Formats: sequence, C-alpha cells, structure tokens
Amino acid sequence: MITEQLINTARILVANHKGLLAMDESVGTCNKRFAALSIPQTVEMRRSYREMIVTTPGLGESISGAILFDETIRQQKSDGTPFIKVLSDAGIIPGIKVDMGAKPLAGFPGEKVTEGLDGLRARFAEYRAMGARFAKWRAVIAIDNGIPSRGCIEANAHALARYAALCQEAGLVPIVEPEVLMDGAHSLQQCLAVTKEVLHTVFEQLYKQHVSLEGMLLKPNMILSGLAAKFQDPEKIVAENTVNFLLGAVPATVPGIAFLSGGQSTELASARLNQMNKQYKAVLPWALTFSFGRALQQPALEIWRGDNSNILAAQEALYHRAKCNRAASMGKYNNTMENIV
Repeated sequence: MITEQLINTARILVANHKGLLAMDESVGTCNKRFAALSIPQTVEMRRSYREMIVTTPGLGESISGAILFDETIRQQKSDGTPFIKVLSDAGIIPGIKVDMGAKPLAGFPGEKVTEGLDGLRARFAEYRAMGARFAKWRAVIAIDNGIPSRGCIEANAHALARYAALCQEAGLVPIVEPEVLMDGAHSLQQCLAVTKEVLHTVFEQLYKQHVSLEGMLLKPNMILSGLAAKFQDPEKIVAENTVNFLLGAVPATVPGIAFLSGGQSTELASARLNQMNKQYKAVLPWALTFSFGRALQQPALEIWRGDNSNILAAQEALYHRAKCNRAASMGKYNNTMENIV
C-alpha cells in the first residue's frame, strides 16, 4: 500500500509539466538574502515573506509541490491558517527538507558530508503527521584541485540512500539531491566526469539500501561549466551533454528528474531546461522538469523587499517565473515570454 502511494505521489509531482518550488532556505540563508536587500531579519518578516509566496494566486497551475523548511512548515498565515493547508488547498503537495546541512568531512580537507540521519525516523513521523508527503536531502560535491575524492562521493551517496530508505519507510517520497556545485572555474567536461561518478555511486547505494526507484525523484545539477569559467557553453551543448549523460545514468523506472538551479540566473535556467525538452522530449523515459529556489523566488523577493504594498507585484513576478518554467518543461519557453508579465 505504501509503495503504491509513493509511486502515485511521485508521479503527481512531475505530472502535467509542473515543477517544484524549493522554498526550503534555512534561517541563515534566508536572513542573508534579506540582509542583501535591507529587509529586517526577523521571524515575523520571514513568515510574511513566505505567506506572500504560498498565497500567490494561480501558483498551482505550474507548481506541483513546495519544499518547506522546519520553521516554514510550522508557520501560518496572519489569519491563523497553516501554510500546509494553504498549499494543499491550492493543489500543491507539501514537502520538507530534512537534512541538517553539509559539514566538513573528517580526513578530507575541503570536502563536506551532509548530516541529519540521527533521529530522522522520528522526524519523518512528525512531518508526515503534519501533512508532508515528500522530503528532500541535499548532498554537495565540490570540484577543485584533487577533489572530489572517492571517499567524499561514497560518504554522501550512502547518506542519501539511507535517507531515501527511511523516507519511504515513513510513506514519503524522497527527493534525492546530489549537487555538483557550480562554484569554480572548471569546464563542462570536468562537471560531466564528476557528475557521472557521483550519480553512478548514488544509484548503486540506492539499490543496496532497497530504495524503490519508482517512488522517488532525482534532483541533479545540469552539466555546466563553473560560474568562474571563462567559457560558458551554449544551451544546445548543455542540453546535449546533460540529457545524453542522464539517459545512461538514470534508470527509466525513476518517474522524474527535477533540476536544481544551483546559482544560474532565472532566465538562463529556464532557457537551458527548455532546450533539453525541446530537443529530446520524444526520447526521454522520465519527466524532465524543475525544482528551483532562487531562480523562481529572487525576482519576487527583490520586488517585495519587506513592503506589503509590493505583495501583488511580487506575486505576479513569482507566478510569471513559475509559468515560464512550466513552459520550459514542455519545450515551449522563449525569450519573448519575459516581456509578458
């Protein structure tokens, strides 16, 4: 019964070309983004910002699920309505980020491993009782001189697989996020080589931990040059390398792949996703969609800036960004859409 529910939920999350809204920023990350725009870093201001997001009219037309943070899943609208109910009423499935962040990996200078497995079974039970139906765990893999090491890749892959197994045991769909970071000046080919090793190791561990691939989603990085690289490959090259790699690395039984934005600009993230679906949609065994955070929220945040008189304009920007990315999941996005808000 649980497996059937998991498979059904996983399929719904990637159905109808919809994607995920990653509004799971930690308190620290959210405060940094507020500080950059001179927004007070308070609990109430974070709650107000998130209320603006979850009450955006029509958001469910393009967004199937929202990944929340522990603080967020417990918050309510100003009238007392829980955010989880607001999302569910809008046809958006609530999810929860459960990892405790990436910490230095002992014995491996410059590398990290994500923590949070201790006590996770009990936390899953609580979140499910609150209404969450899926979860997310993020591993971070850096590219630099001599790294990532095999030890780092294996440690993170094992943690992802243990999380996914516990997640499914609790009746929640695991989103497995092994992110090869864009930080650095590495080439697209370096990113490809590292991501290939990471994903192969992750799926090996998922098999070993008896994770049902039909009841999970993958949230990977696109195959890109580092942000500091002098040369950035055109969209067609990014699409070709990313899709061809995924076809050889991700089993067809996985219902969907929802890309992270990883620091890409809003329009570029949409354009790259669009190119993949435009060129390759006919041969893809899984849905190819988005699970963006900043690439969805940043325009709205910059408009809102803590001023409630800007809420409607900010919500229009969020709705527009979500609509653009749904179009990209269909291969129907183009630059002219950016002029229509």
